[in-house]
Amino acid sequence: MVMAAERGSGEVDNLAFEMDEQVKGEASKTFGSSCVAAEDNRNKPTYCVTDVPPWYFCIFLALQHYLTAFGGIISIPLILSEGLCLQHDSLTQSRLINTIFFVSGLCTILQVTFGVRLPILQGGTFSLLTPAMALLSVPELKCPAWTQNSTLVNTSSPVFIEVWQTRITTLQGSIMVASVLQVLVGFSGLIGFLMRFIGPLTIAPTVSLVGLSLYDSAGEKAGSHWAISVLTMTLIILFSQYLRRVPIPVPAYSKTKKLHTSKFYPFQTVPILLGIAIPWLFCYLLTIYDVLPSDSAQYGYLARTDVKGNALIEASWFIFPYPGQWGIPTVSLAGVFGIMAGIICSMIESVGDYHTCARLSGAPRPPKHAINRGIGVEGIGSLLAGAFGTGNGTTSFCENIAALDITKVGSRTVILLTGFFMILMGMLGKIGAIFTTIPTPVLGGMFLIMFGVISAAGISNLQYTDMNSSRNVFIFGFSMFSALVIPNWITKYPSYLQTGVKEVDQVLTTLLTTNMFVGGFLGFFLDNTIPGTKLERGLLGLEKLQLEDSGSNLGTEEVYNLPFGITSYLRSQSWVRYIPFCPREDHKSQSEDNIMPQSQKSEDSSPVVTKQTAV
Repeated sequence: MVMAAERGSGEVDNLAFEMDEQVKGEASKTFGSSCVAAEDNRNKPTYCVTDVPPWYFCIFLALQHYLTAFGGIISIPLILSEGLCLQHDSLTQSRLINTIFFVSGLCTILQVTFGVRLPILQGGTFSLLTPAMALLSVPELKCPAWTQNSTLVNTSSPVFIEVWQTRITTLQGSIMVASVLQVLVGFSGLIGFLMRFIGPLTIAPTVSLVGLSLYDSAGEKAGSHWAISVLTMTLIILFSQYLRRVPIPVPAYSKTKKLHTSKFYPFQTVPILLGIAIPWLFCYLLTIYDVLPSDSAQYGYLARTDVKGNALIEASWFIFPYPGQWGIPTVSLAGVFGIMAGIICSMIESVGDYHTCARLSGAPRPPKHAINRGIGVEGIGSLLAGAFGTGNGTTSFCENIAALDITKVGSRTVILLTGFFMILMGMLGKIGAIFTTIPTPVLGGMFLIMFGVISAAGISNLQYTDMNSSRNVFIFGFSMFSALVIPNWITKYPSYLQTGVKEVDQVLTTLLTTNMFVGGFLGFFLDNTIPGTKLERGLLGLEKLQLEDSGSNLGTEEVYNLPFGITSYLRSQSWVRYIPFCPREDHKSQSEDNIMPQSQKSEDSSPVVTKQTAV
């Protein structure tokens, strides 16, 4: 797994796949590349956001983006299945996986076409996973004891179907209602106003607690067979950290060099996939030779690959996810407030992703209307995810943003093709079923690394603050520790939180058992009430980072215009100036923006959130 620092903690390795230079030159002439050639500046993309690489290269990169995102995307339904009482229903798990891939592809197409219009992939978000698990742990929705026993679960029983469908429809409705907040914040332009009050001391505990709160799930899975888990962790670390610069020669062809070899860096591009595939195959061999115990009561049984083997047999070849496929969504007030906390965290992260993606794809700094539109479309994506029943929302996938830096291809055509590819994969039922057969300890090994990196990503935001300040040390330390203590205490003693109103009790229980909400709220409140300078709080560091990311190869903001002539039509209308998500005639070019006074830039810009995560 490659630890990809988006800013501040180092650049991702500059070169992962070396194409023949003659092919690059010809493609640049043919397709009108507006980027600086790689030999002039190795940090500049070979293909910018508006360029179209050769079709065969597009297909290869689209597949690579899919494989890069797959580890994070499949983790969400597999973890969520525990709260939905589906840990012994692998067929339904496979349908959840198909659904989340289908919706992720659909949302990616919407984002690239009508949203922020950057090459940014959409996928599930761990920010919504934490409050979802908190909602599903309240007494009214906690799984019955008999659903934990595989011998007592009949997946075709109406009683069992009602148990899990009641929970997922409640989660669906809560996500749909909460996503309206993101739609309103985005399309109304409120995101810029809110970001003025959210600094690193709010972001750091919020993001890091997303990973820390999942330690129990990771430990349970890894502990099912520590040897297999350690093997998985070792391989991912080996591939992503020690072998990432090691190339593999592959055959290539060009008009000048004819048939020759080129270099491919698989350990840098898909370390998670390789780190999972090898122990997965190893477990399969141990299973067919009956080395692993066949008794479910024995230690190591969950390492077998035939534990959920019936899912692959029973799954249909083709499925078509549709809204309401699990039933009519219902709404939980507690769930709505909990999911809203996750959505706020997701919005904060996405704003930083937009700026980083623009820099890596050679686009100018995203204007306000593009950011507003991007957040609004993400809200529509979460609304669709809730309607289709993924049990999750949608957000910008930073793993794939880091992949832009590796490949030096920032074309949104590639991401658009990835979206169609994900929709296709979401319709192949057997594909989702294959993923459910990944042994539990293999997932545990992957989770230990993935959640650890997410935790570190949050803490890395403190680099912009003055951590020699006792004020900042107090805020961060108190927020983090309280976010671990309070949810743990309420989980142990739920009867003490009784107000006499059932709905209020559910809301308070869900919010106060969501670690990221407790830590984020305390960090936000203390950071905005305890006196401190902007430099001390880290706000100036974030603003400086945003201005540094504004350098691009394309001089205008036309890349953010809406397609199909929509922008030309809107600019002829006088009322457009009042719509915060519509492109306007008075946009300044990037060169004009760069000579604005520093004070004016600071007023017009909002802090950028950077994420460091796993690829």
